[in-house]
Amino acid sequence: MDHAPTPDAAFVSALYARYGRSVLGHVLRLVHGDYQRAEDLTQETFLRAWQHRDSLDLDRAGPWLHTVAHNLVVSAYRKAKARPAEAPLPDDERGGFEDAGGEAELDRMLERWQLLEAMRGLRVEHREVLIEVYYLRRSVAETAEHLGIPVGTVKSRCYYGLRALRNVLEERGVTSR
Repeated sequence: MDHAPTPDAAFVSALYARYGRSVLGHVLRLVHGDYQRAEDLTQETFLRAWQHRDSLDLDRAGPWLHTVAHNLVVSAYRKAKARPAEAPLPDDERGGFEDAGGEAELDRMLERWQLLEAMRGLRVEHREVLIEVYYLRRSVAETAEHLGIPVGTVKSRCYYGLRALRNVLEERGVTSR
């Protein structure tokens, strides 16, 4: 099926085309060259832009995007500092993963891509709730308040959205029952 981009998708694409490099460079400096982290935070920044697309102006969005990116970096730093340090596994317990670092990263990238493609196959309301609850880690109550819908509706959309996501992934051969 050939899908034409929605006006919202076209706006975010234009936003990324105009400001993506600048935001990525800004975040890259803030995270001291950690490219993967910078990409993740830049992606989160543009997700926030998509969530606020109705109030953003393409010509004046740069400062807003940089502020959001900066705040996400600070938030990630604080979250990492609040978490206890991870203890490294002894070499004999790693199971050879140190040699497969590139392959493991490639697998994670492919999984993310497959999940993103599967999410695009969901109804908008299901995708929206799943992003809020699982990606942005909002509680059901916070999601309900943010989206202006009842808590029961959030729970229902999560349930049916996850079922639909599983079905899409199964259809694509990514998972099995």
